[in-house]
Amino acid sequence: MVNYNRLAGKLKEDLAVFSQKISKGMKCPVKKFILQMLYGILESNKVHLSEIARSLEESINLKKTIDRLSKNLSSFDGKENIMENYIQLVKKEINEKSSVIVIDNSDITKPYSKKMEALSDVRDGSTGGIKKGYLTIEAAVLSKGSKMPLPVYEKVFSVAEKTFLSETDENLKCLHYLSANFRKTCVRTLDRGFDAKDYYRYFLDRDEKFIIRVKKNRHIIYKNKTCNIMDVAKKYKGNYCMDFMDKRGKKIQCKISYIPVKLCAFPQKDLVLVAVYGFGKNPMLLLTNMEIHKTSQKKELCIIVTKVYLMRWRIEEYFRFKNHQFNFEDLRVMSLNSIRNLNFFATLAVGYLGIFYSENNGSPFMDRVFECSKRIYKIPKFVFYAMGYAFELIFSKTSSGIMNYFRKEVPLCCQFPSNHFKNGAC
Repeated sequence: MVNYNRLAGKLKEDLAVFSQKISKGMKCPVKKFILQMLYGILESNKVHLSEIARSLEESINLKKTIDRLSKNLSSFDGKENIMENYIQLVKKEINEKSSVIVIDNSDITKPYSKKMEALSDVRDGSTGGIKKGYLTIEAAVLSKGSKMPLPVYEKVFSVAEKTFLSETDENLKCLHYLSANFRKTCVRTLDRGFDAKDYYRYFLDRDEKFIIRVKKNRHIIYKNKTCNIMDVAKKYKGNYCMDFMDKRGKKIQCKISYIPVKLCAFPQKDLVLVAVYGFGKNPMLLLTNMEIHKTSQKKELCIIVTKVYLMRWRIEEYFRFKNHQFNFEDLRVMSLNSIRNLNFFATLAVGYLGIFYSENNGSPFMDRVFECSKRIYKIPKFVFYAMGYAFELIFSKTSSGIMNYFRKEVPLCCQFPSNHFKNGAC
């Protein structure tokens, strides 16, 4: 039988420690707000300020709690400091030399809203239609063992903003941030939306490793001639084979070809086109600047490129998890700054789940948490849903909120030296 009080106490303590680490150097009221937002999102599995306020179990009037959260959310401006501390925690869970960084655009649709700030037309990724909403750019790095996505960048933006230049400009800001925090040997993995000259120039100028899925209408230089990339790929029927298990557990046999090519805009740069058969009528086209030093390494490179790119479905699951588990598109704040901050805290909550799983995977403690997820079948590879339901159930069994676990930092001038008590001081 699960002891919910004991389990909830350990989880709350762990969450409070995480919040303390990422908010290091910030003022006490801001630290409290950060902890309350993270706990409220995980406890309620919603981003409604009313539900977050209820989860805090405060003795004051509920409306006062909601008003305080709303005011703090709209004025919050501590993202940079938090992300600096958070990235240091993420780096402990990844291989810094060769991590896979997945970058993608998404959207937040609000088709029936009229009063929200800076609404613009966006393409709904789930239906393909045009609706009112906001655009997003996010990046996640995959952890060492479990390959779970740990979010490292997020931004909500709108075409209707006065300071907006272009979607490409917003995407390049994300790439600049990743360059400042991760090594160039980390493999940036991107979809067809990033098959553009601006992004190739960015990666090639900085010698950053990338894998980009290419559109079939792109022209390349092949054997000193300009050719359509799909026509070139179809000349190769697959020199190497690889068995791949998709996210549903279905076995797919892929045939892969290694094709040396160059881009028309960068004729001095040698690139590799990896054509992958097995996912449809036409081959999947992956362009990379990853290098080999021996001819015998061609097969190895093709398999690595294919496996790394196919891992990007995890960021799509991450998007889906954040939208569905937290019902994020049902957010109920009006200002763009509040929307951005709410997305930021939801991203941190997912990041905490990923770090928690990486640190505790395989432990009896993690098994107890999964017991509370009430799954019909076994825990899937993408564990965020199971963890989200487990945290919600465990936290809901208590009635004390989170603030009993908040700890103030002791000023350095008030701390005892490490040998104070050893010397007989009392």
